[in-house]
Amino acid sequence: MYDYLKGQVISKQVNSYRGAHIVLDVNNIGYLINTAPSTIEKIPDGDVKIYVSLSHKEESMSLTGFLTKEERDIFNILQSVSGIGIKLALLILDEFSIAELIDIMIREDFKELSRAKGVGAKVAQKIILELKDKLINWSNITSVDVADIEPSKELSHEAIAEVQSVLISLGYSGNEAKAAIKETLSHKKECTKTEDILKYSLEYLSRMS
Repeated sequence: MYDYLKGQVISKQVNSYRGAHIVLDVNNIGYLINTAPSTIEKIPDGDVKIYVSLSHKEESMSLTGFLTKEERDIFNILQSVSGIGIKLALLILDEFSIAELIDIMIREDFKELSRAKGVGAKVAQKIILELKDKLINWSNITSVDVADIEPSKELSHEAIAEVQSVLISLGYSGNEAKAAIKETLSHKKECTKTEDILKYSLEYLSRMS
């Protein structure tokens, strides 16, 4: 229903009985938007664009917001795991960046994932089991040729294709993903890890949106 809301930040609350949230004035309508404490710290005063996810339960509706659509999309993907609701998904995103979270999935590091508040070892294993295929499984993603992207000595074409598959799973087109990776490898010569390429590619795509 909603992709984003653009308006003026009226208030920010990190600690309240409602949890961390902001109130955003959009054309004289105040929207209460739940978010993670770490997101509130990054939200500037004044006008801002917030990517939102609408949750609809029988007794209520609520909005959860993020500064980037990538965070919003990962939030939605996290909630596709049975037993993971708004609160726990926000706690995970408050603990890990997108690049860190996807790197954890790639490495199947459930111990690292269990660092997030409210995520025990069993829950972490369940999240990785259910989400890794959604983020990494190339058979479900339309691949785009990456043969003309020249990796560094420390990187392989397989690593680049892996980053591309993650970007596509987040909703970017194959060409957008390829352009972001090319831009990253052209200007970030220090990138030697899959996580680094993913991080800077997401930053590039965020600037382009």
